[in-house]
Amino acid sequence: MRSPSAEHSQEGGTLVTETQIDTALEEFAQQIADGVESYLVALQALSREEDAGIAVPLLLVEVSQILFAGARLGAQRDFAPTLEYQPDVGPEPDLDAMRLRLARLLDSVDTYTYNFDPYVPDLVEAQLSDDLTSIASDLANGLRHFRAGDVAEALWWWQFSYVATWGSNASAVLRALQSVVAHDRLDADFESESDQIAAAAAVLDSGVTSL
Repeated sequence: MRSPSAEHSQEGGTLVTETQIDTALEEFAQQIADGVESYLVALQALSREEDAGIAVPLLLVEVSQILFAGARLGAQRDFAPTLEYQPDVGPEPDLDAMRLRLARLLDSVDTYTYNFDPYVPDLVEAQLSDDLTSIASDLANGLRHFRAGDVAEALWWWQFSYVATWGSNASAVLRALQSVVAHDRLDADFESESDQIAAAAAVLDSGVTSL
């Protein structure tokens, strides 16, 4: 059964239902669907990448983009589905093989720690591969409704699951991926600078010895 808050939503005292889905909202839903499909296709492709150094920055881009879509959903008034129960749109896609490929690809950076609620400090350990796949599963469910022609259901699900699950997961994943990229770039710069200093010191030492 749906969450009560998801069954009834108002804008200016009027329920927002599928009968009120106008052209502008259909265009908005299409934009969200395009972003969702892009994330799903890219995640499958990147899970087959053999070089994590290539995959991680691209995963950062994809998660950033889907979070933008989520922020747009969060900025909208609450969507309301027309049915009490979520319509059956077939079985969920089997994403386990992709999850395992991501785990192998990310390897040593797969496990990370984050603060689940910034206002209630509580560190949680998670896996990037699990969270990336969980986000994909939530997004894919809404996409199946959209492709079935149920725009109201798709928008409700994407918005509700963004607030309830995948928005938080994607935010944590984004921070972890950004940290990996930052360490890769900054640590490399630091090591390069250290090498230069060591080389300069060796030259100076050599010059002192020759004197």
